Amino acid sequence: MKAVHFGAGNIGRGFIGSLLSESGFEVCFVDINSEMVNRLNNDKFYIMRILEGTENFKKISPVKALNSLTQEDEIIREIAEADIITTSTGVNNLPRIAPILAKGLLKRFDGKTDKIDVIANENAINASSTLKQEVLKLVSEEEADIIEKNTGFPNSAIDRQALSESKDGMDIAVVEPYYEWVINKPEVLNTKTMGIKGAVYVEDMKPYIERKLYCVNAGHATAAYAGFLAGCSTVQEALAKDQIRDFVRNTMRENAQYLIKEYGIPEDEMNEYIEKTLKRHGNTSISDSVFRVGRSPVRKVGYDERLTAPARKLHNMGLPVDFISKAIASAFCFYNPEDEEAVEIQNYIKQHGIKEAVKHFTKLEDEELTDIIVKKYETVISAK
Repeated sequence: MKAVHFGAGNIGRGFIGSLLSESGFEVCFVDINSEMVNRLNNDKFYIMRILEGTENFKKISPVKALNSLTQEDEIIREIAEADIITTSTGVNNLPRIAPILAKGLLKRFDGKTDKIDVIANENAINASSTLKQEVLKLVSEEEADIIEKNTGFPNSAIDRQALSESKDGMDIAVVEPYYEWVINKPEVLNTKTMGIKGAVYVEDMKPYIERKLYCVNAGHATAAYAGFLAGCSTVQEALAKDQIRDFVRNTMRENAQYLIKEYGIPEDEMNEYIEKTLKRHGNTSISDSVFRVGRSPVRKVGYDERLTAPARKLHNMGLPVDFISKAIASAFCFYNPEDEEAVEIQNYIKQHGIKEAVKHFTKLEDEELTDIIVKKYETVISAK
């Protein structure tokens, strides 16, 4: 069986690619990094290190790779022959994948009737649906009908911390033992997709997506922004401080109240999930820069994103937003001159003031919630 995976980065190799390989797929990575592409083609394998307290290395093979900038014809051919297509490129890059994916799918269905699934594994809600719409924009009505009839775009939720390290000239994928890959079963069209080892198939994705986004992702971002304000260089350093650890815990617990009320998840279960998440984020075997975790703050404070979405949902329910509003305020304090979005936010605040900045970037129309965030910002920035 063959898999095409867009993105040979940390998640691509350390998570999705490894599980596909363990499930019997020969993985072809597609990436713009020519050095990585050449290395994968020369070695035909890569090494993954699992952080379990002892040295635990895995060799993932066979693999190969194609350069998305220079090998379009070869990628189209791989898509036409694949049994599954997956991505982990970052949600903002999905529109860039869409043109070549559309061409590959149309070539496939010109001479092959096997249905196929395309799964976008990104830190965003319904990323596969987003990719589907990007593909359908590029084709005729007749072509769109062919693609829709023969292609599933199952949405998914993924969770694993993955980094990389260089050792003896090799680029090694470094991952935590824990992972979660949840796939929306009703959207699957090809039975081969159901054979991914370690994946969980569910009838309703929304609780899993929101639990991950509002607890894992929100907690991670909160730790990064609080850590930045405290002068910490890594998330692990930040979470070693009791005050920050308690703030992150309380933010996740506050967000969990929405999940408890909306989906009936037991509070004990949510608290256990939060403590496990805190332990993972604070894992000292990993060194995760606050600038990496906090990067792209415009996206992270977006209306449907990890910070603003739970805040507005809690506020609409009449539930407290004390900690999540402070987390949002902290995001508006974040600054890295090499991060275009961080620079954009700070420039906007200078030109228009914090209230207009909160409205502009969060798209909130709720004046009361906006004012709560502004007051938190004033408190946080004065203490900086």
